[in-house]
Amino acid sequence: MGHSSPDASTLILIPTELELDRIRDQGGLPPELGRIEICGFGPIAAAARTTQLLARHRPERCLLIGIAGAFDIDLHPPGSAVSFGSVAIEGVGVGAGASFVGPPRLGFPQWPAHDETGDAIHEELALSSETESDVELLLTTCAASDGPELARERRKRFPRASAEDMEGFGVALACRLQATDLAIVRGISNEVGNRDSSHWRIPQALAAAQRRALELLEEPWGERP
Repeated sequence: MGHSSPDASTLILIPTELELDRIRDQGGLPPELGRIEICGFGPIAAAARTTQLLARHRPERCLLIGIAGAFDIDLHPPGSAVSFGSVAIEGVGVGAGASFVGPPRLGFPQWPAHDETGDAIHEELALSSETESDVELLLTTCAASDGPELARERRKRFPRASAEDMEGFGVALACRLQATDLAIVRGISNEVGNRDSSHWRIPQALAAAQRRALELLEEPWGERP
Protein backbone atom coordinates (compact mmCIF):
# COMPACT_ATOMS: atom_id res chain seq x y z
CA MET A 1 0.00 0.00 0.00
CA GLY A 2 1.94 3.02 -1.23
CA HIS A 3 1.10 6.56 -0.21
CA SER A 4 3.55 8.69 -2.22
CA SER A 5 6.08 8.75 -5.06
CA PRO A 6 7.16 5.20 -5.99
CA ASP A 7 10.72 6.27 -6.85
CA ALA A 8 11.59 8.11 -3.62
CA SER A 9 15.06 7.36 -2.23
CA THR A 10 13.68 7.32 1.33
CA LEU A 11 11.24 4.67 2.53
CA ILE A 12 9.12 5.85 5.47
CA LEU A 13 7.65 2.95 7.45
CA ILE A 14 4.70 3.26 9.83
CA PRO A 15 3.49 0.11 11.64
CA THR A 16 -0.29 0.60 11.68
CA GLU A 17 -3.09 2.53 9.98
CA LEU A 18 -3.94 4.08 13.36
CA GLU A 19 -0.48 5.63 13.59
CA LEU A 20 -0.60 6.75 9.96
CA ASP A 21 -4.02 8.37 10.48
CA ARG A 22 -2.84 10.29 13.56
CA ILE A 23 0.21 11.55 11.64
CA ARG A 24 -2.08 12.63 8.81
CA ASP A 25 -4.20 14.49 11.37
CA GLN A 26 -1.12 16.63 12.03
CA GLY A 27 -0.64 17.39 8.35
CA GLY A 28 1.23 14.24 7.38
CA LEU A 29 4.66 14.12 5.75
CA PRO A 30 5.39 15.83 2.40
CA PRO A 31 5.43 13.16 -0.33
CA GLU A 32 8.66 14.54 -1.78
CA LEU A 33 10.47 13.49 1.41
CA GLY A 34 9.85 9.77 0.93
CA ARG A 35 7.56 6.90 0.07
CA ILE A 36 5.22 6.08 2.97
CA GLU A 37 4.26 2.44 3.59
CA ILE A 38 2.61 0.41 6.35
CA CYS A 39 5.05 -2.20 7.69
CA GLY A 40 2.71 -4.14 10.01
CA PHE A 41 2.17 -4.77 13.72
CA GLY A 42 4.80 -6.73 15.64
CA PRO A 43 8.37 -7.77 14.82
CA ILE A 44 7.56 -10.66 12.47
CA ALA A 45 5.15 -8.77 10.21
CA ALA A 46 7.44 -5.73 10.26
CA ALA A 47 10.51 -7.76 9.26
CA ALA A 48 8.69 -9.61 6.49
CA ARG A 49 7.00 -6.54 5.05
CA THR A 50 10.18 -4.43 5.26
CA THR A 51 12.10 -7.11 3.39
CA GLN A 52 9.45 -7.10 0.67
CA LEU A 53 9.46 -3.31 0.38
CA LEU A 54 13.25 -3.06 0.30
CA ALA A 55 13.41 -5.60 -2.52
CA ARG A 56 10.67 -3.82 -4.45
CA HIS A 57 11.76 -0.19 -4.09
CA ARG A 58 15.52 -0.33 -3.34
CA PRO A 59 15.56 2.84 -1.21
CA GLU A 60 18.80 4.46 -0.10
CA ARG A 61 17.53 4.80 3.47
CA CYS A 62 14.54 3.99 5.70
CA LEU A 63 12.81 5.79 8.53
CA LEU A 64 10.54 3.96 10.99
CA ILE A 65 7.98 6.14 12.80
CA GLY A 66 5.41 5.12 15.40
CA ILE A 67 4.58 5.07 19.10
CA ALA A 68 6.37 3.45 22.01
CA GLY A 69 6.27 3.28 25.78
CA ALA A 70 9.05 4.86 27.84
CA PHE A 71 10.68 3.14 30.79
CA ASP A 72 11.35 6.50 32.49
CA ILE A 73 8.60 9.05 31.86
CA ASP A 74 10.46 11.71 33.79
CA LEU A 75 13.19 11.52 31.17
CA HIS A 76 10.88 10.85 28.21
CA PRO A 77 7.35 12.02 29.10
CA PRO A 78 4.26 11.01 27.12
CA GLY A 79 3.84 13.39 24.22
CA SER A 80 7.57 13.64 23.49
CA ALA A 81 9.58 11.92 20.75
CA VAL A 82 12.89 10.02 20.79
CA SER A 83 15.37 9.15 18.03
CA PHE A 84 17.09 5.81 18.58
CA GLY A 85 20.64 4.84 17.69
CA SER A 86 20.37 1.16 18.55
CA VAL A 87 17.67 -1.48 18.93
CA ALA A 88 17.47 -4.79 20.81
CA ILE A 89 14.95 -7.61 20.97
CA GLU A 90 13.53 -9.37 24.02
CA GLY A 91 12.22 -12.93 23.85
CA VAL A 92 14.36 -14.81 21.32
CA GLY A 93 16.08 -17.65 23.17
CA VAL A 94 15.12 -20.23 25.81
CA GLY A 95 12.78 -19.99 28.78
CA ALA A 96 10.96 -17.01 30.25
CA GLY A 97 11.16 -14.65 33.16
CA ALA A 98 14.17 -14.88 35.43
CA SER A 99 15.30 -18.12 33.74
CA PHE A 100 15.36 -16.64 30.22
CA VAL A 101 18.56 -17.23 28.24
CA GLY A 102 19.20 -15.04 25.19
CA PRO A 103 21.25 -15.63 22.03
CA PRO A 104 24.64 -14.45 23.41
CA ARG A 105 24.63 -17.06 26.19
CA LEU A 106 23.23 -19.75 23.94
CA GLY A 107 25.99 -19.23 21.41
CA PHE A 108 23.48 -19.06 18.53
CA PRO A 109 23.44 -15.68 16.77
CA GLN A 110 20.26 -14.73 14.98
CA TRP A 111 22.50 -14.03 11.98
CA PRO A 112 26.13 -15.17 11.67
CA ALA A 113 29.08 -12.92 10.86
CA HIS A 114 29.07 -12.24 7.14
CA ASP A 115 31.20 -10.19 4.77
CA GLU A 116 28.17 -8.20 3.62
CA THR A 117 26.48 -7.61 6.98
CA GLY A 118 29.45 -7.46 9.35
CA ASP A 119 29.58 -8.95 12.83
CA ALA A 120 27.20 -11.65 14.05
CA ILE A 121 23.80 -10.34 15.17
CA HIS A 122 22.67 -11.65 18.54
CA GLU A 123 20.04 -9.47 20.23
CA GLU A 124 21.14 -5.87 19.60
CA LEU A 125 21.81 -3.85 16.46
CA ALA A 126 23.48 -0.44 16.21
CA LEU A 127 21.89 1.93 13.71
CA SER A 128 24.77 4.42 13.65
CA SER A 129 28.51 4.51 14.19
CA GLU A 130 28.15 6.44 17.45
CA THR A 131 29.18 4.76 20.71
CA GLU A 132 26.61 3.05 22.95
CA SER A 133 26.78 5.79 25.57
CA ASP A 134 25.78 8.43 22.99
CA VAL A 135 22.59 6.80 21.69
CA GLU A 136 19.16 5.76 22.90
CA LEU A 137 18.37 2.02 22.92
CA LEU A 138 14.92 0.84 21.81
CA LEU A 139 13.77 -2.56 23.09
CA THR A 140 11.51 -4.55 20.75
CA THR A 141 9.16 -7.20 22.17
CA CYS A 142 6.59 -9.59 20.73
CA ALA A 143 4.13 -8.56 23.45
CA ALA A 144 4.11 -5.25 25.29
CA SER A 145 4.76 -5.25 29.03
CA ASP A 146 1.43 -5.79 30.83
CA GLY A 147 2.49 -4.28 34.15
CA PRO A 148 5.32 -2.75 36.19
CA GLU A 149 6.80 -6.13 37.18
CA LEU A 150 7.43 -7.24 33.59
CA ALA A 151 8.69 -3.76 32.70
CA ARG A 152 11.24 -3.91 35.55
CA GLU A 153 12.32 -7.41 34.52
CA ARG A 154 12.94 -6.32 30.93
CA ARG A 155 14.78 -3.18 32.00
CA LYS A 156 17.00 -5.33 34.24
CA ARG A 157 18.09 -7.35 31.20
CA PHE A 158 18.48 -4.23 29.06
CA PRO A 159 19.39 -1.41 31.46
CA ARG A 160 20.20 0.99 28.62
CA ALA A 161 16.74 0.69 27.09
CA SER A 162 14.81 3.95 26.96
CA ALA A 163 11.60 2.64 25.43
CA GLU A 164 9.70 -0.46 24.35
CA ASP A 165 8.17 -1.06 20.92
CA MET A 166 7.06 -4.03 18.80
CA GLU A 167 8.64 -3.46 15.37
CA GLY A 168 12.04 -1.79 15.61
CA PHE A 169 14.33 -4.82 15.69
CA GLY A 170 12.48 -6.59 12.88
CA VAL A 171 12.80 -3.56 10.63
CA ALA A 172 16.44 -3.06 11.65
CA LEU A 173 17.41 -6.66 10.85
CA ALA A 174 15.74 -6.48 7.44
CA CYS A 175 17.57 -3.23 6.69
CA ARG A 176 20.90 -4.62 7.87
CA LEU A 177 20.61 -7.64 5.60
CA GLN A 178 19.90 -5.31 2.67
CA ALA A 179 22.67 -2.84 3.67
CA THR A 180 20.11 -0.03 3.92
CA ASP A 181 20.53 2.82 6.41
CA LEU A 182 17.77 3.04 9.02
CA ALA A 183 16.65 5.70 11.49
CA ILE A 184 13.93 5.16 14.11
CA VAL A 185 11.75 7.85 15.67
CA ARG A 186 9.15 6.93 18.25
CA GLY A 187 6.59 9.17 19.89
CA ILE A 188 6.22 8.32 23.57
CA SER A 189 2.56 7.50 24.21
CA ASN A 190 2.74 5.95 27.68
CA GLU A 191 4.87 4.49 30.44
CA VAL A 192 5.96 0.91 29.80
CA GLY A 193 3.64 -1.46 31.67
CA ASN A 194 0.83 1.06 32.15
CA ARG A 195 -2.16 -0.38 30.29
CA ASP A 196 -4.62 2.29 31.45
CA SER A 197 -5.34 4.06 28.16
CA SER A 198 -6.65 7.13 29.98
CA HIS A 199 -2.99 7.93 30.70
CA TRP A 200 -1.90 7.42 27.09
CA ARG A 201 -1.09 10.34 24.79
CA ILE A 202 -1.12 8.81 21.30
CA PRO A 203 -2.04 11.91 19.22
CA GLN A 204 0.48 14.07 21.08
CA ALA A 205 3.15 11.38 20.77
CA LEU A 206 2.69 11.08 17.02
CA ALA A 207 2.62 14.86 16.59
CA ALA A 208 6.01 14.99 18.31
CA ALA A 209 7.27 12.07 16.20
CA GLN A 210 6.12 13.82 13.03
CA ARG A 211 8.02 17.00 13.98
CA ARG A 212 11.17 15.02 14.74
CA ALA A 213 10.81 13.02 11.51
CA LEU A 214 10.56 16.20 9.47
CA GLU A 215 13.77 17.49 11.08
CA LEU A 216 15.54 14.18 10.49
CA LEU A 217 14.49 13.88 6.86
CA GLU A 218 16.13 17.22 6.16
CA GLU A 219 19.44 16.15 7.71
CA PRO A 220 22.25 13.97 6.31
CA TRP A 221 22.19 10.60 8.05
CA GLY A 222 25.18 9.09 9.82
CA GLU A 223 27.03 6.11 8.42
CA ARG A 224 25.86 2.61 9.29
CA PRO A 225 28.36 0.71 11.50
